[in-house]
Amino acid sequence: MADEDGRRGVEIPTEELRPEVLRGLVEEFVTRDGTDYGAVERSLEEKIEAALAQLRSGEARVVFDPESESANIVLARDLAKP
Repeated sequence: MADEDGRRGVEIPTEELRPEVLRGLVEEFVTRDGTDYGAVERSLEEKIEAALAQLRSGEARVVFDPESESANIVLARDLAKP
């Protein structure tokens, strides 16, 4: 599977991650520079919960990039693109 930049990655099922690891990944993701949540300001906890809900629903996925040895959260629809 390729991510939005065309790089290959390995999807990691969230249930295989320890809860504290998943939360750390989500927290790092939602606090990145350039992350835009629209006109409504949300608390860190609200952002984390929203991202976790997207992961639980399958709308977003965790993908590990072996080249950079890092994990990212991507939208499932972006993974389906050729």
